[in-house]
Amino acid sequence: MSRPAAARTPAGESTLRPALTCESLHKSFVDSDGSELPILKGVDLEVKVGEVVAVVGASGAGKSTLLHLLGGLDRPTAGQVYLAGQRLSRLDEQRLAEARNLRIGFVFQFHHLLREFSALENIMMPLLIGDVDSSQARTRAEALLRAVGLERRGDHKPAQLSGGERQRVAVARALANDPLVLLADEPSGNLDNQTAEGLHSLLFQLRDERDFAVVLVTHNRELARRADRVLWLRDGKLHPLSIADHEVIP
Repeated sequence: MSRPAAARTPAGESTLRPALTCESLHKSFVDSDGSELPILKGVDLEVKVGEVVAVVGASGAGKSTLLHLLGGLDRPTAGQVYLAGQRLSRLDEQRLAEARNLRIGFVFQFHHLLREFSALENIMMPLLIGDVDSSQARTRAEALLRAVGLERRGDHKPAQLSGGERQRVAVARALANDPLVLLADEPSGNLDNQTAEGLHSLLFQLRDERDFAVVLVTHNRELARRADRVLWLRDGKLHPLSIADHEVIP
């Protein structure tokens, strides 16, 4: 069951608005022959703070495309995305980049850690980009390392970490600026079952502790079943799945 929660404003005040909303979202690409290839055909979604929404669907259905639009990594062909009521299409590239860094956390299937930097330095990076003092950034990064159980691995570079440890660092980095929304694209797709389950438990634990919204794309049935809602992306639109429907999760 999802728990009721009010979205936060940048000042930390409560509001009845959801954390993340999209309305009639469309996205098309141009095929090699010049024809238009529609991927999303009018997606509507509302996610509240503290809620975990899983998006499932067949490969090529547009799940990653949807996540990129929700996170402001790409612009829709039509429709709108709102972050705590703020319309992303009204932001220029600089302000959009600031919103992504400060208010949205990203976790991908591949960790995308900077290999020349330590785990601690990778977590500090979004804070430093956001002009946080280096000593404060280090203190917060160290706290996040403890939160993901890697306080003794902070000096290790990505090549010195296991796959599960790298993903935990990626989660910590995504939460560095205390985002309103965490977007996760197949976060455990490259992990073995036991390591994946540990990562899933960590994500839900951090959600409970820090109260952010989560939208995750996954093919992992167990992870999807733990979400507050499961939505099936099919034929360019989202369709709700009930508990009874979970066996048909692609």
